[in-house]
Amino acid sequence: MAEEEKQEQETTDEQAPEEEAAADATVPEEQAEEPAADADEAAEEELEGAPAEEPAAEAAEPTEEEPEEVLSPKQLRKRERSRASGPAGPQRSAEERATERAERRSVAAKSRRRHRASRRRRRGEPGTGTSPAPREPGPRKVRQGTVVSTGGDKTITVEIAVVRRHPTYEKVVRHTSKLRAHDEGNEARQGDVVRVVECRPISRTKRWRLLDVVERAPR
Repeated sequence: MAEEEKQEQETTDEQAPEEEAAADATVPEEQAEEPAADADEAAEEELEGAPAEEPAAEAAEPTEEEPEEVLSPKQLRKRERSRASGPAGPQRSAEERATERAERRSVAAKSRRRHRASRRRRRGEPGTGTSPAPREPGPRKVRQGTVVSTGGDKTITVEIAVVRRHPTYEKVVRHTSKLRAHDEGNEARQGDVVRVVECRPISRTKRWRLLDVVERAPR
């Protein structure tokens, strides 16, 4: 029995240093985990207490579009010259620039005169379109009436009566008109029913010519 107790004490003495070393090794790991957990909790508290950041798109206010600047022709030419790429020209005096400007203007004036002269010449020339259609005279008007006067030489006055129904009131309306006709042989007498046809102007008032006598007036 005594020997067994001695062996147990020896084994416990040998295991004691090993258990102490293992305990010493585990303690730092637990201590290391505790500060990491504390740091995470502190970060979460800071995030909860901090105000929420607004998005940059909402914070930015819309800016109004600036109207385009209207430049004069002189300013536009100046801008084009400033943007031109290439070697710079030689320095010129004001007199040299004035003479070059006068030469350019004289050349432009000559070209304008040539263009206008050519337009004037073309304006007088006949067009090259389709040829005009041949003129075909239409049928001449013929009227029938009664001779009311034969006072002038080779001239008779014919009264033409027009009887037609009114388009709105449906009433028969009689309308008379008088015209002068040319009677070359003085054939018509007063009261005759004659037919006249239109012709070229013979005098200031005569635009008609006697065609034939339809009915003679009783004597």
